[in-house]
Amino acid sequence: MLGSFLSLAHCMSGDPTNPVPLRVDAVAKHFGAVTAVDGVSFEIAAGACFGLLGPNGAGKSTLIRSIVGRVRLDSGSVSIFGHPVGSSAARADLGWVPQELAVYPLLTCRENLQAFGRYQGLHGKALDDAIAWCLEWAALADRAGSPVRTLSGGMKRRLNMAAGLIHRPRLVLLDEPTVGVDPQSRNRIFEMVEALRSQGTTIIYTTHYMEEAERLCDWIAIIDHGQIIAQGTKETLVARAFGSRSSVTMHVGATRVDLAAWAAARGGTAQDSVVLCSVEKPAEIAGLLEAASGDGLEVLDVTLQRPNLESVFLQLTGKELRA
Repeated sequence: MLGSFLSLAHCMSGDPTNPVPLRVDAVAKHFGAVTAVDGVSFEIAAGACFGLLGPNGAGKSTLIRSIVGRVRLDSGSVSIFGHPVGSSAARADLGWVPQELAVYPLLTCRENLQAFGRYQGLHGKALDDAIAWCLEWAALADRAGSPVRTLSGGMKRRLNMAAGLIHRPRLVLLDEPTVGVDPQSRNRIFEMVEALRSQGTTIIYTTHYMEEAERLCDWIAIIDHGQIIAQGTKETLVARAFGSRSSVTMHVGATRVDLAAWAAARGGTAQDSVVLCSVEKPAEIAGLLEAASGDGLEVLDVTLQRPNLESVFLQLTGKELRA
């Protein structure tokens, strides 16, 4: 799958009549002495769901704002279907759903969609059809006449998504669309994203929930310290980071031992009171426990599991995604 994705992106980037949905080329942005984004480059193939993950302060937010044209770059470029960010063609092809709710609480669902549709230049039948599609897609048809302030948090979030996509863009950026919603609403949002994918829409998806990235994204990039430090399918990232090894998670009691150094000496990482290491065979856990005991660490809990995307993220960044 890795090879097919890269081949598709390469072929598309070389065809001016069929440009890639998004190309980020050597993008850099500094805020004084702080480098927020440091020479980031990547492309997204048509129809892909591209997961962008990173801990707080990694440069993800600045990169997102660069893609939507809200940041003036120091160097590099961003293009959407071959058009520079900020151009009318790029704006027509891009839909952005920010984390913050951006709907009018005193207006009804339909009135909100009418307003956002007009912002996008829609009128008449085209606007009516777009509103009907949005209400159906977001499962809000029965609440079309309800003021937004009367909706649940999940309904508001779904309306927020519909408002950002009312012009039916070919490239969609969903920035943590499930923040603050209940499990039922989260599942409905998953269905909305999957419906977009089935229609061939290209999606950039950011999230603080690793299970969402594993379920929805077929290509994942991890950003840290302003750089893309790894990208590929979930399976490729796990194999590259761990091979056939399994991960061991140890929760330890309060200690004066430098856990980060202790874990690093054994090829692992540590955060707060959690140590993450890897072993080739389960029997190797005994050696870790013996070493911990010898160094005065109180092991409260040990878990052995095959590595997943969360394991990769911790291995590469030393942080949990929710941190």
